[in-house]
This record gives sequence, structure tokens and C-alpha cells, in this order.
Amino acid sequence: MTPEEPASLFEVDDASRPLADRLRPQTLEDVVGQEHLLARDAPLGRMVAQGRLASSILWGPPGSGKTTIARLLADRTGLQFEPLSATFSGVADLRKIFAAAIKRREVSQGTLLFVDEIHRFNRAQQDSFLPYVEDGTIVLVGATTENPSFELNGALLSRCQVFVLRRLDDAALRTLIDRAEHLAGRGLPLDGGATSALIAMADGDGRYLLNMIEQLLTLPATTEPMDAGGLAEVVLKRAPLYDKTQESHYNLISALHKAMRGSDPDAALYWLARMLEGGEDPLYIARRLVRFANEDVAMADPQAIHQTLAAWDVYERLGSPEGELAIAQAVVYLATAPKSIAVYRGLNAAMRSAKRTGSLMPPAHILNAPTALMKQLGYGKDYRYDPDTPEGFSGQDYFPDGVARQSFYQPSGNGYERTIADRLARWRELRAEHQAPGVDDGAADTDSD
Repeated sequence: MTPEEPASLFEVDDASRPLADRLRPQTLEDVVGQEHLLARDAPLGRMVAQGRLASSILWGPPGSGKTTIARLLADRTGLQFEPLSATFSGVADLRKIFAAAIKRREVSQGTLLFVDEIHRFNRAQQDSFLPYVEDGTIVLVGATTENPSFELNGALLSRCQVFVLRRLDDAALRTLIDRAEHLAGRGLPLDGGATSALIAMADGDGRYLLNMIEQLLTLPATTEPMDAGGLAEVVLKRAPLYDKTQESHYNLISALHKAMRGSDPDAALYWLARMLEGGEDPLYIARRLVRFANEDVAMADPQAIHQTLAAWDVYERLGSPEGELAIAQAVVYLATAPKSIAVYRGLNAAMRSAKRTGSLMPPAHILNAPTALMKQLGYGKDYRYDPDTPEGFSGQDYFPDGVARQSFYQPSGNGYERTIADRLARWRELRAEHQAPGVDDGAADTDSD
């Protein structure tokens, strides 16, 4: 290698700059982990090949290359790169950039406005982009870690294409390790297990990986290869990527629900652990378990609701970490319980029927008659008291007069609902017998409710 040649795939090295900046790719081909967007036949790759870049939103986790890709897109398409951070900027800053972009356009020079953390702009600030995006004064490239559907207004989204960047996989992270070692001129003092642990600690974030490598490179070159335990003493463990108010919060609780619904206790425990590790409030999880017990288990196992309420109560009494075991027990109980949404469906069907039938009165025979007038009007007449019948079932009609009997609750046959289904089938037989002409079961009337 001659003194004039670069030290690697990147610019001439300057050891005073952070490693992540020194290893920043200089071409789109050097970007790792985003081939689904940047390959020649991929969406951004095709735009670059045609030399026409559309306004876009780059949505992806930290350290996935959003800023680098935006800069390289501007370079490849001949656009002036104007970076801006929504965290530190406002409408006044945007106006200056728009004015400069208008002047450039007069001399046929385009502008790529890159807005980092674009979701931090409010609705009015987002609206200010619209006329300049529409007339081509700027090509807007916004970067966000949050779901654009929630954080960006519809008018702006309709004018942009959304591209989803992936967290860097193990192969991409190993490529970054190789590049860092090549640039440093020496290998990292890690054995195979420690290298794997380093990749796991990065959690798909290339920038974080390079920051950890930078710490390792401050160790003397003579340092003996260390194992995973030694690595943990040198670099700090990264907090899991989890925002309790944003999409990751909803994604993980959804994953927990689906795993329990799918009767997979192992996956359910995994997602529970992910939420707890991320700092989720265990009481929020407990509340969701109660909902699950009602909605997804219900009468298939009537004990499920008691298990979840008990777990909630135990956590409130013990707190963390002891109370988390009760929540874990409830998760396993729900995951292994028989499932049924018969009650859920039954209530929805009954609600629809109630809306259609309006304010119909209950049939007179099931109304109490505390006054003489009410007795004269027929309230309670011919009411049969079920516990006094031979089988504890009178078979009377409890729907409003003029409304045909409907079947809202249809047990699934799973778990305890199999017993309920048999019982309902027997009652259907008895109801048909009791309602046959001339049948009188002789049950006494009563004023009981």
C-alpha cells in the first residue's frame, strides 16, 4: 500500500475522528444490511440508476444507516445535501433552506433536504414542506425511528415514499468488525464467544457496535483475547430498544398476546421477558392479562380470570422482582389454557340485536308485581320458578314479546365449554318439550327475583 492510497474502503483515515465516522461508507455499495433497498433491482437502487430521486421517509432502528444513505443518495444523484435535525430546528431554519433551494433551482441545481428525527416536527412544521416538495424545489428525505403512520401527517406521507430499513443482522455486523480491524491494523482482543457476545450486545445497531469496538481498541495491543465475561467488564451493556409509549411497546404486547393465543408458553415467556427487560410497567402487563383471560379464554377455563387477578394482586403486594414471577405464572397459565372467544362473539351479536330492537319491554311474565295495579296488568303471571322444576329448568321464553329466540352464545367445545355445550343441548330439548302444546310442568309461581 502506497502512502497515497486510502487505508480502507473509506476516506484517508483521521484518528482524531470517532471510529463510526471514520468508517462511514463513501459509496452506496459499501452500505451493509440494506440490500433490499439499495441493490440495483431494489427501490432506491432503481431511483439512483435513473438519476431521479423521489421524496422519501427512511424508517428504521438506530444505527441502521439512515443518515449515511441520505448523504450518498444526494452524492449519486448530483443534489446539494442540506442536513437538518428536527430536534434543534424550527420553521425559521426551514425557510432559510427553502430560500437557498429556490436560488439553486434557478441555476438547475437540485437540493436534497435531509431531516433527521423528522417525527419531532409538529403538524404545522410538517405542512411547511408540502409546497416545496410538490413543485420539486427540494427532494425531502426524512429519517425516523418511529412508525410514520403514527407520527407524520397524512398530507406529507402522501407525497413521500416510505422505505423500511432493517436492523443490521449478524453478517452485516461482522462485516463492520472486519472493517474496523482492517482500519486499526489489528484484531480485537476477543475469542469466538466474546465476538458473538459483542454482536448480540449491539442489538442490530451498527453505530453502537463501532462505539464498543472503539473502547476495545483503547486496550493495549498485547491484551490477551478475552471471553464474554471479560468483554462485559470492558464495555457497558446496551439497554434494549424499547419505548413504552411508541410502536415497540405495542409490537411487544401484541407478540405476547399472539403467543399466548397460540398456546406457546415458551414464546410468551420470551416476550414477557423482553418487555420487563425494556422497563415496561408490570402492572400494565397484568392488566392486559386480565383482558386476555376474558377475551381469549373466557368460559373455556373460568379459572383464568381468577389467576390473572391473583397475579395482579401479588405483584401489587410484592413489587419487583418477586411479583414478576406471579405475572409469569399467569402468562404460562393463559398460554396453556383452552381458548374460546364464544363469550366475546356472543356479546357482540347481542349488542347488534339490542341496537336493532330498541326499547322493547321484557315479557310480562318475568316482571315483578309489587303493587296491585301491576298484578292486574299481568306482571308476573304464569312465571315458573326454575329451581322448583324437576330438572331446575322451566324452558320459559325470556326474550321480548315479538322477538324470535336467538342464539348468541355458542360454546366452542374447548375445555369447560364442552360441559356447557352438553348442558345447553339438554336445555334445548327440555325447552322444546315444555313449549309443546298442553305441557304443564306444575312448577309453582313465586315472587322471587
